[in-house]
Amino acid sequence: MQYENIEFEILNGVGIIRLNRQDVLNSFNYPMAKEVHHALDECAQNESIRAILFTANGRGFCAGQDLEEAMAEGAPTIGEIVDHTYSPLIKRIRTIEKPVIGAINGVAAGAGANIALSFDMTFAGESASFIQSFSNIGLVPDSGGTFFLPRLIGMQRATAQMFLANKISATEAKELGMIYEVVANEELFAAALACAEKLAKRPTIGIGLTKRALNQSMFNSLEDQLNVERDLQDVASASSDHKEGVQAFLEKRKPNYTGK
Repeated sequence: MQYENIEFEILNGVGIIRLNRQDVLNSFNYPMAKEVHHALDECAQNESIRAILFTANGRGFCAGQDLEEAMAEGAPTIGEIVDHTYSPLIKRIRTIEKPVIGAINGVAAGAGANIALSFDMTFAGESASFIQSFSNIGLVPDSGGTFFLPRLIGMQRATAQMFLANKISATEAKELGMIYEVVANEELFAAALACAEKLAKRPTIGIGLTKRALNQSMFNSLEDQLNVERDLQDVASASSDHKEGVQAFLEKRKPNYTGK
């Protein structure tokens, strides 16, 4: 696929996706959504890609939905846009059994804020901010926001953000537990890439199964989750990476994981 609204490259085992509609703060329209979905599918299917870095170009990460598209004559309904663009995007991010790292380079508003919450680990530049802006135009948070945010910071704080649409700084987001790390703006991409490259050299099967277990833990009882852990442990223990890790430990050397 020819990408016109994003940039996509593979570097040292990392699939790098950059939103690139800078003139509208990387807000989503149908064409950009199609390209992002395609790039994520490539990351999922390509065995040479063992980690994913999701970021954006310009002064903002993502302002959510392109309202010009949503308000145009003959435009799809908001529900149809959610079904086409955001729900499939969040499902891809959460079900790809490879680590997905976010690098938030500026404002993340509306759906953009909730996409940032869906990553496995999220870095933010010190000038980044997060805004649950839906209530400012009479809408309901989508893109998994009502699922992820209460689990990350608690119901009261999540409710306040969604009702009041307050701007949350990167530092406050880290303190609340919304994101993993805050770094200087000029160090953001390098820090997030270094993390993704490190993960790309780790045992991909085990990491992917850990992600599956974490997803299921959001719904399961303790007993059910213990069974999930047992079943996935059986799968992980049959992997080449597990065998390599044990052998390297016994031989007192650094393991060479292949992601298999």
